[in-house]
Amino acid sequence: MDFLTWAIIFAVIAIIAGFFGFSGVAAGAATVARILFFIFLVIAAIFVILLLVGGAAVT
Repeated sequence: MDFLTWAIIFAVIAIIAGFFGFSGVAAGAATVARILFFIFLVIAAIFVILLLVGGAAVT
């Protein structure tokens, strides 16, 4: 599973935990989801840059 999938899973856990009143669990899951999402964004940006730079070498 990739980072985006894990971020979505932790976001859903945070929403469910927040709905049932587990504020500590919700805050922890939301923090993990946020961190994983930003890691995903950084990796995605790196791959886009590599595609733009290295794409000319492939063609």
